[in-house]
Amino acid sequence: MKQIGVTFAVRCALVALVTLFAALPAAAQQKKPNIVFMLVDNLGYGELGCYGGGVLRGAPTPRIDRLATEGMRLLNFNVEAQCTPSRSALMTGRFPIRSGTYQVPLGGVPDGLTLWEVTIAELLSGQGYATGMWGKWHLGSAEERFPTHQGFDEWYGIPRTYDEAMWPSLDEAKGMWPSVGNKQGWNAKEVPAEPIYEARRGERARVVGTLDLEKRRTMEAEITSRAVEFIKRNASQGKPFFAYVSFSLMHMPTLPNPEFAGKTGNGDWADCLAEMDYRTGQILDAIKGAGIENNTLVIFASDNGAEATHPWEGASGPWRGTYFTAMEGGIRVPFIIRWPGKVPAGLTSNEIVHIVDCFTTLARVGGAEVPKDRPIDGVDQLDFFLGKQEKSNREGFPIFVADRLTAVKWRNWKGFLLWQDDMYDTPKMLPIPKLVNLLTDMKEERDVGVYNSWVGEPIGKIPADLVASFKKYPPIKMGTPDPYVPPKP
Repeated sequence: MKQIGVTFAVRCALVALVTLFAALPAAAQQKKPNIVFMLVDNLGYGELGCYGGGVLRGAPTPRIDRLATEGMRLLNFNVEAQCTPSRSALMTGRFPIRSGTYQVPLGGVPDGLTLWEVTIAELLSGQGYATGMWGKWHLGSAEERFPTHQGFDEWYGIPRTYDEAMWPSLDEAKGMWPSVGNKQGWNAKEVPAEPIYEARRGERARVVGTLDLEKRRTMEAEITSRAVEFIKRNASQGKPFFAYVSFSLMHMPTLPNPEFAGKTGNGDWADCLAEMDYRTGQILDAIKGAGIENNTLVIFASDNGAEATHPWEGASGPWRGTYFTAMEGGIRVPFIIRWPGKVPAGLTSNEIVHIVDCFTTLARVGGAEVPKDRPIDGVDQLDFFLGKQEKSNREGFPIFVADRLTAVKWRNWKGFLLWQDDMYDTPKMLPIPKLVNLLTDMKEERDVGVYNSWVGEPIGKIPADLVASFKKYPPIKMGTPDPYVPPKP
């Protein structure tokens, strides 16, 4: 009888525990951390208040500035020179020169990632994450290479770029961008307008709109509202999620939502900066409102340096140059990471991190293993982000502009092989490499290689190691169709 009594008591205790656990809100049961990655399009280093911009650019950015105080702000976060390469690096953890995604596609060949590439969405999906994306993909404009064939459960957005918003309305575009016109004898109305898609995994994408100037103005609101719904839905179900919020701003044509037009009194660009800060706040409010703030890792970053085209020029802060160049203004951009109770609040670092590192780091956060059958260039930065170590796990990286090795960055040094000050300049091969010290020469003006020749060895090792890996794993050519059969190592 005593044994029966003990067994009965144990069963009652177990039932009580199960009942108690079932009564907990879904967010409390959740184990794996949620991941929200907000990627702004062409946000320069000098735009945000917390990076020296804000009111100096015509609009304060209080929500993003506050986010920076709640987490870690990087002063030396680096991306690729163009949109497609940066997004490829984020998704695969591989330098785009490896995967044939080293420049914005101009049509005529299969564009984007081959299906052999493994994205961070695929890794996290394999760990039970719900995955969603909203905004520009730019990694494949054919159905077979849409996000929902690359690991995402759902997607709303465009496959290519926001420039195409000007195509359906040639006269309007001519007034806004003088270089657009009929000098070459073409008519923009003869060019098919870019579709806006809505897609779910396992289904064909549906065209739900056309990207024109009117729709361009409302894209940010649509992207944000869909991301907010995804966050709320999965939080209520207790399902871990990866939300890739690919904002449309500040890409040209930089046009504000009608609700923000004229709000700052400082023109369209400042109105867009105010809107972008507001939309970021909506995402952060959704996370807090769902009760999952402490279990959600948030990253806010830009895919490229400042916009270079008039009248939508961005600001590179203290750095020189714009996107589509290897100048610091083209590759060094804002990056903020917040994870309450894990990433130290209010921390600022000038350690080097590259966008490929996000793939490897987020894979670890989600409990996934990175592929072993190909080179992964990203390094795990989680311990650095968590404040467990002072130094980044990266000291440098090669800088490609399209398929041209243009420069190499190592610690506070940068060695140039080609020189291109602005995206509209012709790149010029230097007779001898130019070495600059980024601590003493933020505008990259002075060549100090003569009395710092020792830097040549560590800088030279970075591209040498990359070339050596090409012998074992040859790069994929741009336009490689599926199915792709990778070379055997």
